[in-house]
Amino acid sequence: MNEIMDRLAMERALKRMANEIIEKNKGTEDVILVGIQTRGVDLAQRLGRLLEEFEGRPVPVYKLDPSFFRDDRPSGTFAPMDFMGKVDGKIVVLVDDVIYTGRTVRAAMDALMVRDRPRKVELLALIDRGHRELPIRGDFIGKNVPTAYSEVVVVHLQEVDGADRVWIE
Repeated sequence: MNEIMDRLAMERALKRMANEIIEKNKGTEDVILVGIQTRGVDLAQRLGRLLEEFEGRPVPVYKLDPSFFRDDRPSGTFAPMDFMGKVDGKIVVLVDDVIYTGRTVRAAMDALMVRDRPRKVELLALIDRGHRELPIRGDFIGKNVPTAYSEVVVVHLQEVDGADRVWIE
């Protein structure tokens, strides 16, 4: 087991990415954060608090389970998303813990487009481990970590696991 991020490194990365969101979008007026379940939701909530702290206004945070839209797994049960009808014309920042093949992100984009049309979709990932199978690139990356196919990146968050840390198995 090789630790690649501890609590402080994760905190620094999230603060940096929050500032990058503000800079790239000239503020947060039209920004919406959409966390991809499960750990992307907790990361999006943290980013929402940071953006509010930095900009002085709340940023909406929603969650999304894109499993129904996956092309490489049996379809899940389609459940209404908790933000349908609220992303039209907005800048949506999809938030995930690890970006790997790109299939989860593609499924999340498909889910976003079911009824709405965001002005722009950006991708934020705490860890980019490479090995993309689709032409998807993150806009905001906490850390690039080249990995072998046989390795697994494990993200633990305080809200779910009782501690903040990332390691490779």
